[in-house]
Amino acid sequence: MTAHDHAHDHDHARKHAHDHGHQPDWDAFAPLLERGAETHAPIHEQAAAWLRERFTAGGGSVRRVLDVGSGPGVVTCLLARAFPDAEVVAVDGAPALLERARERAARLGLADRVTTLPVEMPDGLDPATIGTADLIWSSRTVHHLGDQLDALRRLTAALRPGGLLAVGEGGLPPRFLPRDAGLGRPDLLARLDAVQAEGFAAMRAELPGATEVVEDWPGLLTAAGLTGATSRSFLLDLPAPLDAATRETLRTELAHRREGAADRLDDGDLAALDRLLDPDDEAGIARRPDVFLLTAHTIHVAARAE
Repeated sequence: MTAHDHAHDHDHARKHAHDHGHQPDWDAFAPLLERGAETHAPIHEQAAAWLRERFTAGGGSVRRVLDVGSGPGVVTCLLARAFPDAEVVAVDGAPALLERARERAARLGLADRVTTLPVEMPDGLDPATIGTADLIWSSRTVHHLGDQLDALRRLTAALRPGGLLAVGEGGLPPRFLPRDAGLGRPDLLARLDAVQAEGFAAMRAELPGATEVVEDWPGLLTAAGLTGATSRSFLLDLPAPLDAATRETLRTELAHRREGAADRLDDGDLAALDRLLDPDDEAGIARRPDVFLLTAHTIHVAARAE
């Protein structure tokens, strides 16, 4: 939810479901996804403005936008506001998340332009199923598909001539505590990042059709048949002291990360995490004055030739 947008909670939910042999409980996870995406709204707004400027500079118009891997529709609705003349379609494989996307669009007065489409990925990512669009946005979704280049080629096929494919992958992991937070050994977040990276690699290895590829995203977009591939990173910089809602988002994210790392960290790190998660501890996320949020997301963009 934090630096990894809604991807970490998608990963967490899917791992939880895999471990228990059932589908993710999206009713439980959806509010967490929404809060995380709302926290990162400034990043998405900056990225949408950049994409809008690209269309404006090229004299192109945007009549249809696909948000592939939309989750509960937070970014879908941001895209609808950024492109006020466009139909914006939330595309996801979880009906419960698409229902929340419809509810959000209705609350924001966007129900006439925001629609939803349930699609199994990657097989459903073809023009016969999702149609075509002037802009396809897909953030932290392609890495959930075994053959990432194949997924990009499928999305490319759904682009209209002159259209843009924007893929959100990579960036910088979140930092929200001092390097030495006064709880055990310094660099706790770096150790959590290492555990999460191992878990991500394991998740990728277990995907159907998992294919190793150098994750040079501009190179992959070019290999998918697009032109002018470029990347830009967008910063979220929320200085201390944070508001209560952002603190709670961070605390929830940290609780998920502690759960996933419980068998990989030593007792000292686990004790530090327990104090950080304790809402009554002065050293915890909820109360300490030095909690901030600093992270970056990278968006890779390329065009389909006219």
